[in-house]
This record gives sequence, C-alpha cells and structure tokens, in this order.
Amino acid sequence: MTSGSEISRLLDVMPASGRMYCKIVSSNQPKVIAAKLPRPGQETRPILINFDLWQQLTQPQRDLLLLHTVSWLLLIRWVKPDLYQGLVAAGIAGTLLELFQGNTAAVVTLGGLTTLAAAQIWRKNRSIDLETAADEKAVQIAQRRGYTAAVAAQSLVEAIAAVAKIEGRANLSFNETLRCQNIRKLTSPAPFQGSDKSTDQSQDASQPEQAT
Repeated sequence: MTSGSEISRLLDVMPASGRMYCKIVSSNQPKVIAAKLPRPGQETRPILINFDLWQQLTQPQRDLLLLHTVSWLLLIRWVKPDLYQGLVAAGIAGTLLELFQGNTAAVVTLGGLTTLAAAQIWRKNRSIDLETAADEKAVQIAQRRGYTAAVAAQSLVEAIAAVAKIEGRANLSFNETLRCQNIRKLTSPAPFQGSDKSTDQSQDASQPEQAT
C-alpha cells in the first residue's frame, strides 16, 4: 500500500463535504491518525496519517477511523448561535467600547469574561458528546459505502482498540471506553416491550364467540 494510492481511495470513502474541507497529509507522527481543532474561519482541515502505522489496520478499520475523524472535523462549529457565542461577541464589543472610553477596569473584566466564554466553546468542541456524535455519523456514512450498520460499528470499535495497541498504549482512554460502549449500543436490538392492551385484545380474539 502506497500513501498516494491510499489517499486516493480514502477520498472516495469521504462524503462530499469531507473532500471539500478536509485534506489528508502524510506524517511521521507517533499517532496513527490525528487532527487538530481547527481555528475559527479555517476552511482547510488537515488530517495527519502515519501510513507506516496506518497499514497495520484492516481496510474496514481504516475506513471507519477516517470517517470518524472527518465527521468530528465537520461537526465542529465555532460560529453557531448559543449563549457562549453571544457572550464572546458581546464581550469583544464591550471591550472595544470600554477601551475606546479609557475604562481600564471594565476592559479587564470584559476581557476575562470573553476568555472564559471562548474557553467554554473550545471545551464543547473537544467534548465526548462531539466524539460520540462523530462515531454515529461515521457509521451512517459507512452504510452508504456498502457497510452494514453492524459491520461498520464493529469495525470502528476494533479500530479504536487496534490504534491503542499500535501506539503502545496498554489500555483505552476513558473517552475511548465510553465511545466503544456507545458504538455497541448503535446496533443493539431494543428490548421488546409488549403492550398489555394488545395482549388483552389477542386473548379476546382467541376466544370463540358465544351464541346469543
């Protein structure tokens, strides 16, 4: 497997939005695959792959690992209206106003609030919720690439474990463990809950009618 041929294949696995915003780059990093949190306004989002380590994974594992990374990058939203985005915008505007008016104390206060709000946005973009959402999206996209939901989910769980082993880690991280638990639930059959009403109706239907 050459890096060039594998990159071409992976581009075909990506969704159209992934090909538009994500760029696969060969790297000698110690991690199998990595992607940094993109800066606000950054259009191109590099995905770094160590192809010497990458080739130790099976093709389904590679596909699902890539789809997870692409989905995570596409789910990140710096400009999304919510409380913290509003606080950042208001904080910046207020800081500029107070700076113009020469109110040093207000500038320090507003600057601190703006920093806290921005840090909260950063944490949300690195949260386990975003990771699990990316896992679910990866399984969905894989089904459009010929995988069944069960095979896609199993391949992603196996990929997470295989990456830890390749990178020399004895155990999965806490977040990786939670991710694997959530992925397994994606294809677990929902417990059957019978309806008492339906049961009663079935029993009534099975009883012969009495002549009047």
